[in-house]
Amino acid sequence: MRLLIVEDEKRLAVSLARGLTAEGYAVDVVHDGIEGLHRASEGVYDLVILDIMLPGMNGYRVCAALRAAGHDVPILMLTAKDGEYDEAEGLDTGADDYLTKPFSYVVLVARVKALLRRRGPAGGASPVHTVGDLKVDTAARRVFLAKDEITLTTKEFSVLEQLVMRAGEVVSKSDILEHVWDFAYEGDPNIVEVYISTLRRKLGSALIKTVRGAGYRLETRP
Repeated sequence: MRLLIVEDEKRLAVSLARGLTAEGYAVDVVHDGIEGLHRASEGVYDLVILDIMLPGMNGYRVCAALRAAGHDVPILMLTAKDGEYDEAEGLDTGADDYLTKPFSYVVLVARVKALLRRRGPAGGASPVHTVGDLKVDTAARRVFLAKDEITLTTKEFSVLEQLVMRAGEVVSKSDILEHVWDFAYEGDPNIVEVYISTLRRKLGSALIKTVRGAGYRLETRP
């Protein structure tokens, strides 16, 4: 999952990015509203954490512009303000949730996970995806094959997550790169193949099929 943080308090932005990266997300950070709108409009993010008081363009306007352009990415608004009017205005512009500073980092992570689950298939009712003998709990970040729990690294899990959430569909290498690695990644795009190879070793070679010239598909056959 790839997140965008739009926050002009650089120390807070870096702290949030570091923590969310440790949680397994790919995280990009910008510090003004205009750049935030530009990045969010690219459509590669699974969620945007958006401060309200921003230079260039405030968070209300960024949110409203994204919704007017048809972008349905979940938006979690942050603000140092407090009061019902501010919350109502944020939600009226299309934000999905609202968090007032100072906030608990644990609460922020819980809100992020809830919004991402809500966006998933069938309303995100369950974070557990079962494909044959494979069971992936995207909330607890645990993987089971038959009755055995499989230990995956953060990146391995993130790659598998992209496949399991679209099981039976072809997921391109570029889609995986966009959602698992952040904007600053400038390495070899073949890194995806390395992780696919590792997942095959841990989960079985038949589970992930290469569709030549298109990408990878998580097989749904028993």
